[in-house]
Amino acid sequence: MTEGTAQASTPTARILNGSAVAAAIRSELKPRVQAFAVRHGRPPSLHIVLAGDDPASHIYVRNKERAGTEAGITVTVHRLSSDVSAEAVRDLVVDLNRDVTCDGILVQSPLPGSIPKAAAQDIFDAIDPSKDVDGFHPTNVGLLVQGRARLAPCTPSGVIELLTREQIPISGLHAVVIGRSEIVGKPMALLLLERHATVTICHSRTRDLPAVAKQGDIVVAAVGRAGFVTREFIKPGAVVIDVGINRVDGREAAEAIFGAGSQRLADFEKKGSAICGDVDPSVAGIAGALTPVPGGVGPLTIAMLLKNTITAAEDRSSITG
Repeated sequence: MTEGTAQASTPTARILNGSAVAAAIRSELKPRVQAFAVRHGRPPSLHIVLAGDDPASHIYVRNKERAGTEAGITVTVHRLSSDVSAEAVRDLVVDLNRDVTCDGILVQSPLPGSIPKAAAQDIFDAIDPSKDVDGFHPTNVGLLVQGRARLAPCTPSGVIELLTREQIPISGLHAVVIGRSEIVGKPMALLLLERHATVTICHSRTRDLPAVAKQGDIVVAAVGRAGFVTREFIKPGAVVIDVGINRVDGREAAEAIFGAGSQRLADFEKKGSAICGDVDPSVAGIAGALTPVPGGVGPLTIAMLLKNTITAAEDRSSITG
């Protein structure tokens, strides 16, 4: 994108306010939380395992802890050192599985470098599927494929909630998902397919990616690259969901993304950094609807985590009494 492109773009897209939708979801959960507490003598409980000193992870966990507490959920954070062994983390997960007062378990990613990738996968697989509020356990993934998931991954579920509550149709439309991660891309495609969209998944080896993406009535960008999706990826009037959260530190990169003379660039110069999504801001001049970053998909991810926690608590209590 050139600076001239950024300056010439006139925003026309309807902004999809994820923060407002997330607030509505959290408000709807409170009566369920209160009813559970009355019935069982305790509120639903979420246990978060936080290993290492990754700054972003600590921010994410703090936000989840605050949101859960505000919703009336008991949130316990287990903070472990950066040199913790895989065995110690797995043992903690097994203990939480056995704890009848624990309704939801979340192991914050990424785990520290002291834990190899294979061992990390073993840790996630050790979580009781009925307490897997991230929806990543193979059992829950299998149920998602079959259209029977009770605990689905939070970010894709939040996107579906946003589209539904903003009365954006899904059935019969062509949805393009850019990114094939286990956390967002793949489950996003499955949830869209379940709602009768025709789904295309794109990735780094997709030939002529902009041309393929431009076929989408709905485009979900989840690649983790700042400003990667430009106007050439989007057909006029398409709904664009920006899942990316990227930190921009260099001025040259910030000017290329935000455009010379823009308010976002001025904010960058004051702070020395900025947060932006995977979608170039100039897309607002051609899209029919667009999620902002921040304030779009991020708040919905946390809201769906809380929803999964109360769902897990209710489902488990119906079995155990």
